[in-house]
Order: sequence, then structure tokens, then C-alpha cells
Amino acid sequence: MSRWGCRLGYSRAHPVSCRDNPVTAPPAESSPAAGSGSTVSETSTEQGMPFEVGTKDCTSLSDAELAEMADICVDREPGFDIGFLSKQCEEWVLITLVREGQKLRGYSFSTLERIGGTPSLLIGLSTVDRTVKAEQALRLLLSDQYRRALLAFPDEDVLVGTRLGVAEAYQAFVGLVDVVPRPDHKASGEERAWGRRLAKRFGAEGRIDDRSFVLKGDGGTAGALDLGGPKVKEPDEGVALLFKGLTVKRGDRLVAFGWAMAEDLASGTLASGKAR
Repeated sequence: MSRWGCRLGYSRAHPVSCRDNPVTAPPAESSPAAGSGSTVSETSTEQGMPFEVGTKDCTSLSDAELAEMADICVDREPGFDIGFLSKQCEEWVLITLVREGQKLRGYSFSTLERIGGTPSLLIGLSTVDRTVKAEQALRLLLSDQYRRALLAFPDEDVLVGTRLGVAEAYQAFVGLVDVVPRPDHKASGEERAWGRRLAKRFGAEGRIDDRSFVLKGDGGTAGALDLGGPKVKEPDEGVALLFKGLTVKRGDRLVAFGWAMAEDLASGTLASGKAR
């Protein structure tokens, strides 16, 4: 039997909404999303400043932290202002923050849940300060999210799904398996179904083209995993073509997902791109 058949049994999957089933949801249907953020330190090789990353419940975010988060992209796309970020606290369970010294360098809203029984890490939105260390900040955010996915779903492969607004952000999927969409790949029926499920989970049911995975915006601010900076790698031509049909100012996004394999999560090297 194929991997898709073993994983899903080709049954219909119905997303579990964080608003309806927050952290107190039954363990069989959602993960134990711990609220006390742990901290991991990593020293920057460029200036010796320590990075610290931690995850906690969205409900514990202070007004001062929300203002800090809004300041990161107040004058650029994707334009996550404090009003928009406040609403995300109701949509997602976890917030991961990365700091360089006292300076906030990035954040990511996410949730760990089961979609039709499939362990899933969903990244609602994420952005990093566009400095020379932008990629390092993103890697730390992902590393902490993968660590929590391992704790929530030990010995299981985990689907990682999000929305992308720029081609540079596609590198967040480095190390994942069977990423969709990807260059020169025609999505299967089950992969297209996953695109529709994720669009529904992101509150945009019926707005996705399940062949290109382009999610049409409605003119408002839309969540996305964002990445940019002076040292961020230029995307390959094939990757750039995946984003060709997006109208970013309208809020268009590319729905994308891949699989974090159990052994790669256990190795702790997945976010570095050195898995397997």
C-alpha cells in the first residue's frame, strides 16, 4: 500500500479548529501544547550575540510583546500590525519568539493538532527581522516548533503545513519529505485534497486552486510564513515559478506542506537541513 494509503486510509479529514478545541482538547484529537516556554540559546558566529528562542501559549502574550512583534514589519509586507496579531491569538495556540540579546528577531504562531487523525504542525504566520541573520532566526523558530512536535507526537511522521507569500520562504521546507507543491511535480489527488483541507483550516475554504495551490486573497491581511534579508538565498527558478501567479497585494498565498519524518524529528537536526 502507498504511504498516503497507510497514513490516511483515503478517508475524509476534518480539521480541528483551535477556537473550538484549544489546549484543553482531548489528547486523542489534539496535542498537549505546553504553555511554559522553554528557552534554547545559540550563539551567533558573526558578533557573538546570543539568540534565545522560546514557545508559550498565545494567551500569555502581553501588549508590549504584541507591539514589538508588529514593529518587525510595520513598514513592509506582509504588514502584520498589532490589530491583526491580536486576532491571531484567538486562532492559534502557540507563539514562538526568537531574540538576539534583548532584540526581538522573529516570531511564529502555530498549533499542534490532528487533522483526520494525522499529526500536524500548522504554522499560521511567521516572520523574521530582515537582517543578515534572518535565516538563522527562522531556523531557530522552526527548530523549537519541531522539538515540540516530537514531544507531542513521538515516533510519528508529522505533516507541516503553512502559507507562503514569497519564494524565499520556500526554504523553510528544507529537510522535509514529499513537499507539495514542488517544481516539476504533478500533485496527486490526495495531495490536492490536503491542499483543500489546509485552505479550510486557514479560513479560506473554496479560494484555493488545488492544482497550483495558489490561495486567492480577499484584499485583507493574510497570514504567511515570511522570509527576507540581505543574505537570504535566491530561490531556484523552478521554485520562483510556483509563486508566479500570486498577487501579493491582494493577499494571495501559496499553500504548501511537507512531511517531517519521525527519525528526522528525533535527530534534532531537521531545521538545519542536515536531516538524514
